Amino acid sequence: MNYPANLRYTKDHEWVLLDGNIATIGITDFAQHELGDIVYVDISTKGKPLASEDVFGTVEAVKTVSDLFLPAAGTITEINPALEANPELVNSDPYGEGWMIKMTVEHSSDIEKLMSAEAYTALVG
Repeated sequence: MNYPANLRYTKDHEWVLLDGNIATIGITDFAQHELGDIVYVDISTKGKPLASEDVFGTVEAVKTVSDLFLPAAGTITEINPALEANPELVNSDPYGEGWMIKMTVEHSSDIEKLMSAEAYTALVG
């Protein structure tokens, strides 16, 4: 499994890349592997202020549907348009073309509290 060192990770298997106060968020290699073939990503919370750990959408795989949890308080500003036609990008490139949202983060300290790649690797084994 691949867990890039430049990202932060949540216990719910989301990854975060912070650039200023803009965070790009997706699910980890571990999460996409556990879910299996992803067939649909549903995110309808764009523009709504959300709290840390609020559900911001769902990801549907062949056998299950899982909630997606926001790693920090803020507002979703962009949803990856490529996922509508190609949700399998989350499986093939979870840290690149398979990103899910971009958001404005209220407090960068929320991101700093998340796990490092090393800590996340220890969590998932």
